Amino acid sequence: MSTTRPTRRRSSATARGRVTVLAAALAVAAAPALVSAAPATALPTAASACSTAWGSLPKTSAPLATGRLTGVRAGHHACYDRLVVDMTGVAPGYDVRYVSSVRAEGSGAVVPVAGGARLAVVVRRGATSVPAMPTVAGYPTFRQVRWAGTFEGYTTIGLGVRARLPFRVFTLEDTTTRTSRLVVDVAHAW
Repeated sequence: MSTTRPTRRRSSATARGRVTVLAAALAVAAAPALVSAAPATALPTAASACSTAWGSLPKTSAPLATGRLTGVRAGHHACYDRLVVDMTGVAPGYDVRYVSSVRAEGSGAVVPVAGGARLAVVVRRGATSVPAMPTVAGYPTFRQVRWAGTFEGYTTIGLGVRARLPFRVFTLEDTTTRTSRLVVDVAHAW
């Protein structure tokens, strides 16, 4: 027994030594990779993580729906600024596009809107009163939101933006409360 025991001890001690040396070698070998990879993954920029595949061409949807416009609000996210138009009833159609000047519904008069570019947000739904327009001071992309009127079931809102940037448009509908929203997101960058 005494001859096998020292061999076992030496084997396990040698095995432990080899494992320790191997673990240390792996840690040293992996350390430069971790150090060089850390800045790239630890500090992503908003621009690198944001999709700008929306384009800047007009976005439209046809249906004219009954209901009324109840409010306009804005918010900003890491990649885009968002305009939301709240309404009663099912989600209506829309026409959102870049224009040289925003025109008032009914009269066609020019509605001045601050910014390097202007979006005309036309909702195919009327409004019975003029809702308060959100203040967008300090937003990365939005410069101004202006009421451009409502006429014969169409409502126009002028949205001034920093530049002609990609945007997307979609509607959301809540069947339990019978309300809907039109959402316009404008990216912070291409």
